[in-house]
Amino acid sequence: MKKIVVIGANGQLGNCIRKIAPDFENTYEFIFTDSQTLNITDESQVNSFFYDNKPDFCINASAYTAVDLAETEKEKAFAVNADGVAHLAQACLDNKTVLIHVSTDYVFDGETNLCYSEDDFTSPIGVYGESKLKGEELALDINLQTIILRTSWLYSEFNKNFVKTMLNLFSQRDELGIVADQFGQPTNANDLAEAIMAIIESPKKTFGIFHFSNYPETTWFQFAKKIAEFSKSSVKLNQLTTEQYPTPAKRPKRSTMCLDKIEEIYKIEPKHWENSLEECIEILSKQ
Repeated sequence: MKKIVVIGANGQLGNCIRKIAPDFENTYEFIFTDSQTLNITDESQVNSFFYDNKPDFCINASAYTAVDLAETEKEKAFAVNADGVAHLAQACLDNKTVLIHVSTDYVFDGETNLCYSEDDFTSPIGVYGESKLKGEELALDINLQTIILRTSWLYSEFNKNFVKTMLNLFSQRDELGIVADQFGQPTNANDLAEAIMAIIESPKKTFGIFHFSNYPETTWFQFAKKIAEFSKSSVKLNQLTTEQYPTPAKRPKRSTMCLDKIEEIYKIEPKHWENSLEECIEILSKQ
């Protein structure tokens, strides 16, 4: 039986993979790790873990994701998002393990009206994006058997995310201001988990960079409006500009990604973001 190690098992994506793992229990043995059981910034610990377990696939769902905090914690962000990825890539190379590494739309500066393809020029505008881009580069330089999945605006029924934050605020306030001039693609982490397993199940692997998200593009304001609609909230939402809602880290204005490549090569058809959001809110309503 082939082994899949999931790094960052307590995060959103890790929990979503854990949720569907029983569907594959006759084919794969899953090993779930978190920062307590496997610290990817410790190279010797990573090497020992891979030597002992010899996984066939490694899903790196771990990351330093505090976008604003990264501006003052650059070393910590790079330690996890770059150095840690390099350690995993080398261990995967040494043990003939396929690395599936999750990255972000924040590797782009967002200064375009078009969607970004996998081959487009990267130019991150914040430390978080810089650290994630460095992780991509190191992984591909070290191990050619690497699949990088860039995703965006991730949410789920697990952990902290925009959807759960909005639902919490809706219950506390009558009125909210939401940024309406930043464009991107909300992505249900459950859909990303299923896409990763579809790639693992694929008989032929194509390595390199792929984009995966739900579609089409929207704004944070429109996203919040749908969250309110699906949760039957009567909160009043007001449109804000980026200038009216300053943050320590700059955000891309439009980081919309083209999804053709993953559909063409792996036959993975992304879902409409509104459908996936409705599914998530239905799950949350029952918790």
